[in-house]
Amino acid sequence: QVQLVESGGGLVQPGGSLRLSCAASGFTFSVYAMHWVRQAPGKELEWVATINNIGSSTMYGDSLEDRFTISRDNAKNTLYLQMNNLEPEDTAVYFCAKPPWGLVENRGQGTQVTVSS
Repeated sequence: QVQLVESGGGLVQPGGSLRLSCAASGFTFSVYAMHWVRQAPGKELEWVATINNIGSSTMYGDSLEDRFTISRDNAKNTLYLQMNNLEPEDTAVYFCAKPPWGLVENRGQGTQVTVSS
């Protein structure tokens, strides 16, 4: 049974930083690419970033690569998202996900990120 538990969200001022973590269990974490996705209030789920299974290749959504960094530690079965220079438009619930990320059973419960002064 896939279990993904996100943490690290919170309230931050514009320009601030947060580091999200996702603890994975119930599957062989090291053989899967992993994703971060987010859902802003009243909007659809949006893909944020993907990392391959060994952490050597990453991809990001539009205009996020210069501020966000996805990484992983396979020894700890943990996925990370470092977010810098946060903007109010980044306010959303952030989910880590096993592929395919569109399936609700492949996502965690999410962690709220609120960017506001």
